[in-house]
Amino acid sequence: MVRQHYRSCTLCEAMCGLRMEIEGDTITAIRGDKDDKFSRGHLCAKGPELKNLYEDPDRLKFPLKRTANGWETVDWVDALSDIASRLVQIQEKYGNDSVAVYSGNPSVHNYGSMLFGQRFIGRLRTKNNYSATSVDQLPHQLLSFWMFGHQLMVPIPDIDRTNFFLILGGNPFASNGSLMTVPDVKKRLKEIQERGGKYVVIDPRKTETAVHADEHHFIRPGTDAFFLFSIIDILFKKRLTKPSSFAHEKDLKELESLAARYPAQETEKLTGIPAETVERIALEFSKANGAVCYGRVGVSTQAFGAICQWLINSINVITGNIDSEGGAMFTLPAVDMIDPKGVMKSSPGSFHEYGSRVRDLPEFNEELPVAALAEEILTPGEGQVKAFVSSAGNPVLSTPNGAQLEKALSGLEFMVSVDFYLNETTKHAHYILPPSSALEHDHYDLVFNIFAVRNTARYNQPAFEPQEGMLHDWEIFSDLTKRIELLKSGKPLPKELIRTKLSPSAIIDHALKSGPYGEKSGSPIGMSLELLKNSPHGVDLGALKPCFPNRLWTEDKMIHLVPKEVVGDLSRLQNYKEKLIADQMLQEKFLLIGRRHLRNNNSWMHNLPKLMTGKDRCTIMIHPEDANALGIKEEELVVIESRVGKIQLPAEVTDEIMKGVVSIPHGFGHGKEGTSLNVAAQFAGSSINDLTDDQALDELSGNAAFSGIPVSVRKKTA
Repeated sequence: MVRQHYRSCTLCEAMCGLRMEIEGDTITAIRGDKDDKFSRGHLCAKGPELKNLYEDPDRLKFPLKRTANGWETVDWVDALSDIASRLVQIQEKYGNDSVAVYSGNPSVHNYGSMLFGQRFIGRLRTKNNYSATSVDQLPHQLLSFWMFGHQLMVPIPDIDRTNFFLILGGNPFASNGSLMTVPDVKKRLKEIQERGGKYVVIDPRKTETAVHADEHHFIRPGTDAFFLFSIIDILFKKRLTKPSSFAHEKDLKELESLAARYPAQETEKLTGIPAETVERIALEFSKANGAVCYGRVGVSTQAFGAICQWLINSINVITGNIDSEGGAMFTLPAVDMIDPKGVMKSSPGSFHEYGSRVRDLPEFNEELPVAALAEEILTPGEGQVKAFVSSAGNPVLSTPNGAQLEKALSGLEFMVSVDFYLNETTKHAHYILPPSSALEHDHYDLVFNIFAVRNTARYNQPAFEPQEGMLHDWEIFSDLTKRIELLKSGKPLPKELIRTKLSPSAIIDHALKSGPYGEKSGSPIGMSLELLKNSPHGVDLGALKPCFPNRLWTEDKMIHLVPKEVVGDLSRLQNYKEKLIADQMLQEKFLLIGRRHLRNNNSWMHNLPKLMTGKDRCTIMIHPEDANALGIKEEELVVIESRVGKIQLPAEVTDEIMKGVVSIPHGFGHGKEGTSLNVAAQFAGSSINDLTDDQALDELSGNAAFSGIPVSVRKKTA
């Protein structure tokens, strides 16, 4: 008998609704849920691959221990007791900071991991806490903290009502939105055009999104701040700004003065975008009935990522497009992690309350930049990292200078990974603790509902019961946390698993009932877990609404338009401008940028066979004129070298990349011994992060500067 199972996809940020057909223990079909008002039946290539992820023969299900004879399956209690003992012993010998933790991107797609993983990290009391945040969206959260008072007050493009969408360094056709949870993004962008609006893409590559945009303009990597400053300068000079009751007049005047240093007639030499084009974009943006400026990975992961996000927010503010329909708005999610009175309130953020041991890189929200991780392991002295816990991440492939990190991991005294794959990172662990897969546990999106283009709520019930003896992430972390507490208090460890009465679903039920749509808030919706269980297609909570000043976390309930920390970093931007002018005619190296594909936005997806079909995607894109000058032809092997490493890849000669720029996708590099990823090994490719530099950072935020890495390129000779 075939049963229907409804849930949302957790393989990217879009939260697309799925309709699954299951016969016995077999998934026979996965389709888009047409009754989901948020995703509107949309389904990309990734959704159906939840089946192959669930059935993947490489997926681990029970604990593994590395021994002299190789990996051996061990009992959960024995593994958890030994891990807790080893971690406590190392901390007692070397101090709390001798244990480091890394949380990967999939952690935020699993509410059990988020809720109980953070408790585990908190119990370790280590400053060496790292995550994928500092190779991704850190500048967004930092500027939200400084400007709006809370790191999760991230402005969201009101894509369904905007009439001018300016996109920098973002490729929503491939990402399905990023810090903008937007299923069916292709149709939504098309609808902007159909209602007489337009969208414009600024990017060093003519991306999949740019191909369909009304305009695309190439920009030299790392110069977006100059373009954005020129937009602001024009808005002020042409008197195109609009008054805001939430911005201080003195801040507006200071911003105007700062922008005047970057007229478009000067910055066009740096960015490659003509002054008249910049002026026209500024004019059209200001005149549109609802406009929004949005920047993503390409502007976040560069040397001036924080300045770029500040300028993007500022453009939206001074044109009257912040907290305004069709502009940049803010959600009111059913589980409200921003409300200071909410039961699930989160930290508004913190910045540089301490720094990393070796380079004093700034903490943000009690996390250090992951670019510091390898040196914290390799550099001797007090506070050196001796043990490492990774969760749902593969930092050897996803963080800068992966080869150096791999060297560091191989020398640790102890390492444990919470992961269901034996990959390029987890192969160095002494224990691998595999959790259940997405279809075997329940889920509520805590994070992506905050970033959604519409207020929505949905609860995912498990499609299958996990195999007997398997554990969920939250059960692993809960048990480990309790064992560490017992050891630190001198109590014996039990001979059985330590169960907790508090489950993730109980926590969320309380938060839903106490949230803005729950009974305790007087809402007629009566939001609860039971309501969501009885609403398999999700609950639509309406379009985004203006929320200032109530949602602002700043003490004066005003936007802090010109943070002093950003002003202090502008001298670095000015120095870079002068260096560019001096070196412009002498550039011998190419600038490397990354790229993502709809089918492989995370490295572990390379082990899902249908996502790897088609032509080879791990190539180096190079402009025809550059290729011709170097004697490089299509598909010929090319050697790419940076300060930290060297790789080789086949050439993809295309005019969809800017001259002087090359592009390599992230997440590849699977040809390493000791892994067990049989599909990925067939499409090994090379890792871009064997070229990216752990010393190249946005110095203000500490975020990795992946975009614009200088590299040399040459044809491989026999």
